[in-house]
Amino acid sequence: MFKKIANSLIDHPFLSSIVLSDLFILLVHKPPIIFSVAMFGVLIAYSMFLGQKLSLFKD
Repeated sequence: MFKKIANSLIDHPFLSSIVLSDLFILLVHKPPIIFSVAMFGVLIAYSMFLGQKLSLFKD
């Protein structure tokens, strides 16, 4: 499972860098509430993209 996630992060470097920087900003800094809601929405969309693309729990 972790190998699939790591390979997906390597296959999509632009999206991965956006999501990792987004996560870092949300965890370390305190952006304004509207901006943080939008950034959190991007994280949710990317996690749904990974879930659709990888199908981790499909047999």
